[in-house]
Amino acid sequence: MRDPMASSLVTFELEHSIATLTMDDGKRNALSPAMFDEIYEGLERAEREDAAVVITGREGVLSAGFDLKVMKAGGVQAVKMLRAGYGLTARLLSFPKPVVIASPGHAYAMGAFMLLSGDYRFGVPGPYTYVANEVAIGLPMPRVACEVLRLRLNPAARERAVVLSEEFSPEGALQVGFIDALVPVERLLDEARSKAAALLELDPAAHATSKKRLRADTLRNIRASLPLDLADAVVLGAKQVVKARRAR
Repeated sequence: MRDPMASSLVTFELEHSIATLTMDDGKRNALSPAMFDEIYEGLERAEREDAAVVITGREGVLSAGFDLKVMKAGGVQAVKMLRAGYGLTARLLSFPKPVVIASPGHAYAMGAFMLLSGDYRFGVPGPYTYVANEVAIGLPMPRVACEVLRLRLNPAARERAVVLSEEFSPEGALQVGFIDALVPVERLLDEARSKAAALLELDPAAHATSKKRLRADTLRNIRASLPLDLADAVVLGAKQVVKARRAR
């Protein structure tokens, strides 16, 4: 069953108790408020259907991160977008059914944090980049992002990713923990769905309880950090407005 949602930024497909959410904005899959609304809608529907989840993107990209047009405009929509993005990490990490993320290419910033929040993560070989580039563009790494990176990346790579904005190739991403497996792009969705089907064979109650126990500290820290990160964003936005006015 294939079902484009409201504005067709995310397509929902349900088959054999596996819900596939495909993001496609025709460009770089910017994570806008509208994109987040449809992702959350898809997750809620998958949970109602008692389905495992596969999240993927369009050719060459999972997501390039938050929508910069919304970010630069500031205001309520920017805060809504940030809240949805940071909250998505906790939503995925605590989702009761298995979550598999299949990255067809680049994963930047919030796109990388979403990728890191899956239970199992696939990438494809090619000229693609995995990067948490906040420091490179003049932003302190959000606390929520630090928690997700701390959970997944090995310590040395985590330091380079956060403090130095190091870019990782697909092969490098596999070595440090951004992804769990590399597969040819033509097999990406089949492999992701096959993995989701295999994970559905696990005892569902044990799976859900175990992931929450293992990630309890991370989830607690994410929820505590979210309002602090939003407050930082509001302050930064206010400073940018003042700076722009002074430059006139």
